[in-house]
Amino acid sequence: SQLFSYYQAKGSIPCMEITDSPKFQWRGMHLDVSRHFFPKEFIKKYIDYLAMYKMNTFHWHLTDDQGWRIEIKKYPKLTEVGARRARSMIGRYKDDQYEEKKYGGFYTQEDIKEIVKYASERHITIVPEIEMPGHASAAIAAYPELGCTGQQIKVAEKWGVFDDIFCPKEETFTFLENVLTEVIQLFPSKIIHIGGDEAPKTQWKTNEIAQALIKK
Repeated sequence: SQLFSYYQAKGSIPCMEITDSPKFQWRGMHLDVSRHFFPKEFIKKYIDYLAMYKMNTFHWHLTDDQGWRIEIKKYPKLTEVGARRARSMIGRYKDDQYEEKKYGGFYTQEDIKEIVKYASERHITIVPEIEMPGHASAAIAAYPELGCTGQQIKVAEKWGVFDDIFCPKEETFTFLENVLTEVIQLFPSKIIHIGGDEAPKTQWKTNEIAQALIKK
């Protein structure tokens, strides 16, 4: 304590060499902006917190049943239709109650570029998530032909897992390739997260295209 008091009084610390490194190479946090949309300035604040805690990866969950949050220029309906739901579930899930208010928002490609640059300056890589084949209600609401039924559905208003998933036809693969092409151009990350979880096969079991592809 006497030594500490001495250096404190001098306003200096002894010359030394510190060898240190993070225990984990991947130090990441996840943020779901599909269920709950956060504006651009909040995303920057979130990135500041990641940097403060020496995180280096930001997993950005940009699409889901309840909202499509990234502008894709080739498919404008993804944000015109898919970025907003008519209402939102509130309270406990089993209560099945809703706030009867339109809800949503999305990030333009210019927003994305600005946020990617902001994160890069803080040594943080953004890994975008584009969900497939499940959690696709918002995309199918915008482009019903991507689903197995071809019927118009709504952007999901409640939480959970839904039967409406991407139908594995050529148009769908073209759509996903075009979407990912734009996403890759926006994000320098070597990794793009494609979800892959909670995809009920209910509609695939009765869909001729899906069954033919499975057999093939």
